[in-house]
Amino acid sequence: MKKSLVALTSLTVAGVASAQSSVTLFGVVDAAVSYYQTNSKFVGFAGTPVLNFVGTGDLKQSQWALSNSGYNSSKVGFRGTEDLGGGLAASFWLESAITADSGAVGLAAFDRRSTVSLSGGFGELRLGRDYTPTFWNDTVFDSFNTNGVGANLIYTMNAGPRSLVVGPGGVSVNRGLFSNNNYIRASNSVGYFLPPNLGGFYGQVQYAFAESIKYTPGATTPNVLNSQRAGRYAGGRFGYANGGLDVAAAYGESTTGDDYYAGSTTKVKTANLGASYDFGVVKLFGEISRTKNDINFDPTTFVTPVFGTGSFKGDGYLLGATVPVGPGLIRVAYSAVKLNYTSTPTLAAISLQALNQGDPKADKFAIGYVHNLSKRTALYATAAFVKNKNGLNLTANSSFNSSTSPQFTNTFLLTPNGGYQADKAYGYDFGIRHAF
Repeated sequence: MKKSLVALTSLTVAGVASAQSSVTLFGVVDAAVSYYQTNSKFVGFAGTPVLNFVGTGDLKQSQWALSNSGYNSSKVGFRGTEDLGGGLAASFWLESAITADSGAVGLAAFDRRSTVSLSGGFGELRLGRDYTPTFWNDTVFDSFNTNGVGANLIYTMNAGPRSLVVGPGGVSVNRGLFSNNNYIRASNSVGYFLPPNLGGFYGQVQYAFAESIKYTPGATTPNVLNSQRAGRYAGGRFGYANGGLDVAAAYGESTTGDDYYAGSTTKVKTANLGASYDFGVVKLFGEISRTKNDINFDPTTFVTPVFGTGSFKGDGYLLGATVPVGPGLIRVAYSAVKLNYTSTPTLAAISLQALNQGDPKADKFAIGYVHNLSKRTALYATAAFVKNKNGLNLTANSSFNSSTSPQFTNTFLLTPNGGYQADKAYGYDFGIRHAF
């Protein structure tokens, strides 16, 4: 009986293997020794003259760490394709983040990508968890590909976690400036990609389901926050690539919150335009972006504004370049972001305005070098400097990229002492990347 079961299992495995045109195991292991530092300056409390605190010094927080994904995102995955004939193909892609620094996270979840798709002359229909169209421009047109201390501030502003600190006691807003879980990837999504034979034109659209239960009549809906529309995403990206030129525009809306009985819905709306041109001796990158946190109220149900919930937007741009030098690559980038509060400002926004009388903003410069030992292995070094203004606190540490490095959850260094604001931030990565 046991021999029969073994034989049956062997035949089943062989049948599955023969039905696949190809199955590939792939991955990246990337780790670096990193240093992070944030300097905070004393500015006084709202309504209190700074002169009363003459002699109060700046504060510094710093950390050495073995970080993860400083050059490329550490990951492991499986992908496969079956030729169905007639130009049709079925494919799957399962990709998991891994923590090269600790090994604590691996194949327990395919949180980076989990999709099944059908492709042909019509394009590709893809279902599952996948990158959002609006994120692609932020990473493709960044010379540091939104990894390590060099990652651009548009990414840092949108990806979280970070804080705004204001007034006595350090009132803060966490979970990212826009609290958008669909910024990088969206689960429960259906995506469509244009075929690759359109003379350089490419594009995609994506819709992610909120997967909420609809109640009829509506009065039977449970009074539970974020249970009816939160999680929904809709967006698209269209571009043109030919020769050294690549240019693309994207727009998307993600529903990040809802209150059915109060009649409110919170959406994060993102629009960006990016481009790159490869001259051979140098490749140039650029992007402009706007992200808006928009809270809509149904006038038939909403009566009194809720203090601390308001619309605001973040504008950003980046410029970058890569220069091949022998077996290596020099990378440089400059990025900047600015917040603008437009209506019913939050408590944090009011406090910031009282302290600074200006829009919170930040600038970042990064430079790095990658030395390729082979096609799969590289050594790299990156340095970054961030200047915060008017109460914004963005650091050089982007190790939350994989959301899997618990030792970095508190390294977005905000001084807990009241009356201080983040001023300058520094970051350095010295690492090795191996792909397989």
